[in-house]
Amino acid sequence: MLSATTGLALLMAAGPAMANRVFVSNERSNDITVLDGETMEVIGTYPAGNRPRGITISPDGTELYVCASDDNLVRVFDPETMEELHTLPSGPDPELFVLHPSGNPLFIANEDDNIVTVVDVETREVLAEVPVGVEPEGMGVSPDGSVVINTSETTNMAHFIDTETYEITANVLVDSRPRFAQFTADGSKLYVTSEIGGTVSVIDPATQQITKKISFEIPGVLPEAIQPVGARVTSDGTKLYVALGPANRVAVIDAQTDEVIDYLLVGQRVWQLAFNPDETRLYTTNGNSNDVSIIDVETDEVLRSVQVGQQPWGVVVAPN
Repeated sequence: MLSATTGLALLMAAGPAMANRVFVSNERSNDITVLDGETMEVIGTYPAGNRPRGITISPDGTELYVCASDDNLVRVFDPETMEELHTLPSGPDPELFVLHPSGNPLFIANEDDNIVTVVDVETREVLAEVPVGVEPEGMGVSPDGSVVINTSETTNMAHFIDTETYEITANVLVDSRPRFAQFTADGSKLYVTSEIGGTVSVIDPATQQITKKISFEIPGVLPEAIQPVGARVTSDGTKLYVALGPANRVAVIDAQTDEVIDYLLVGQRVWQLAFNPDETRLYTTNGNSNDVSIIDVETDEVLRSVQVGQQPWGVVVAPN
């Protein structure tokens, strides 16, 4: 493992390649692993507070946000130096969050308090606290920034929140323990994963109606081990990738027909996913094998896995 000092020197020497850095939050080792997206090698490992989980980066790539769940706040880092810049209030036990497409505000799911906290990332003030269902976790935002989705694990709902009024405009009942919400780039579909239900609900955002449920069958894998969690859809709307938890697979889905076309074997307990900027690679966090798998998006082949910290949870790639 590289020290923070050695890692910083390598980061500064990286020059233009910095735009393709991969940041992985490790919830048990309480740190962030940084990978070089070109060489797929570890650049460095940096402290990130207690139980870092949700992780995202500002659209301009100048601020890295990390949910320090056991610290009850969001830590903000300079992604070039990995120095902590400041913190943001978050409410108790922040787990996942999503940035408005403009880069402000930040919408944070507070699992222990049954609220979504809205924070201005510039003034560092709480703008609103939106009551939602029990154990909120998943967060998604529409491409135009008009709607934020929160999923509540115990209430089994996807809550539609107006980003102007901070009011809930619709509640959609989905299968058990919804974990993640992902819009297509054109905003025409919303995918909500249900970990215990074992499905992905396809929702029409215009009508807030479920149009289809995607289910999964993997030869030799028990149904109860197939637990959909993280999800990402390509910007051209052709493929949806879903992490299937302890099934140790990523499902590849035709996003035009919403039919499963393949399963990719990755590490153990695959949790979250992130594309690189040009969507040629997909990174997966594998919590029980303590590694990140790297998938070639064109061929849907797993290129390799890279060891990171203990129980990698979230992943984000710096924008170009």
